Order: sequence, then C-alpha cells, then structure tokens
Amino acid sequence: MQRVSKIIEKGAKALQDLNLLKLLQSEITHELSSNPFQEVKSGSLGDFVVDWDSLQSQDVVLRRKCETGEEVAVSALLGPLPFTRETDTDDSVFPRNVLMKICVKKPGLRSVLQFDCEIYNKGGNGSEFDIQNAYYLQSSSAISSSDYRGPVFCDLDHRLIGAFKEYLISKGIGESLTNFLILHLHKKEHSQYVNWLKKLESMVTKDER
Repeated sequence: MQRVSKIIEKGAKALQDLNLLKLLQSEITHELSSNPFQEVKSGSLGDFVVDWDSLQSQDVVLRRKCETGEEVAVSALLGPLPFTRETDTDDSVFPRNVLMKICVKKPGLRSVLQFDCEIYNKGGNGSEFDIQNAYYLQSSSAISSSDYRGPVFCDLDHRLIGAFKEYLISKGIGESLTNFLILHLHKKEHSQYVNWLKKLESMVTKDER
C-alpha cells in the first residue's frame, strides 16, 4: 500500500512538472514570436558612448565629453510598473518609465551637477523627459546625508525649470537619446525575461529526466 502511495505521489509530481514545462514553453514561444518594438523609433546615442551595459544588470551607463571639456555621465534603468486596477488596460509598448540620472562635471573642478530625471512615452512615436531634482555636489566621492543638496525642484520658478531642461538638452539629452534609452531598456528587459524563462525550462526539463 505504501509503495502504491509513493507511485501515485510520484505520478502527481510528474504531471505538475509537465504542466509547468508546457506553460513555460508556451510563454517562451509567445515572447520569441512577438515583436512589440517593431514600429518604434530607435533613436541614437549621438555623441555619447556606452560605458556599461552588462547582460545581467538592469542599468546602462553612457558618457560624453563635450567640446568645452565638460564631462556628462548618464545612468538609466526602468522604473517600477505603475499601479493599475484589474479593470485597467494598458496597451503601451513602453509600460514603464525610465529613471535617468545625469551628472555634469566641468574641467578642473571637483564639484558635480546632478539631475534626477524621468523619461516617459509621450504617445504616438516619441519620448520626453522631466527633471525631478537638481543637485549641486561639492564632490561626487564625499556626499553626506546631512548636506543641503537643493530645494524641492517643482517649487522653483517655471522659467528656471525650463532653463535647466534646455541646459541638459544642450548637453545632448534630446529626444533622440531618450528614444534610444526607453527602447533599449525595454528590449533589454524583454531579453532578460526570455533568458529567465529558458533557465527555468532547463531546470524543469532536467527534473523530468
């Protein structure tokens, strides 16, 4: 009787594994056959070069040296998925905004200007970015949590906010770059998701044997 119980238990586990395997394979097939980014503008790096873009990491880091000697560094990654109710529908190709940090350093100075920004799909076929915060840092290597880093950005005069944005655009942070980042990071996440599914498939398949 005990032997029969073990056989039944083993058979039930095999069926569960087989069901999981089929669902994983179906999801992999679906993801590989779909191309949601086909009609999207790719944008370009402009004068930026890729400094970091690991297959395992979620972020990408870009750098640019301006003709004036200024150095501009951009780090970006996808933000969290927005909260939606079960009745909400979101058919956007880019369901997540991009969190972008920009640092500008002038030659001969240790101080750094840092801007925390957010890139979002503006509808149709393009992107836009807003500045969330602007900081003046005396040194990028010595930052204390008690240091005054600047006012609440949205409380600034709207003309000053606009001037800050134009300043960043002049440093190469234009729509072509934001188009590149929002597409690249979503494609990167999609690739990482497919690789994750394949690893699970491999593990379940190995258990089957």
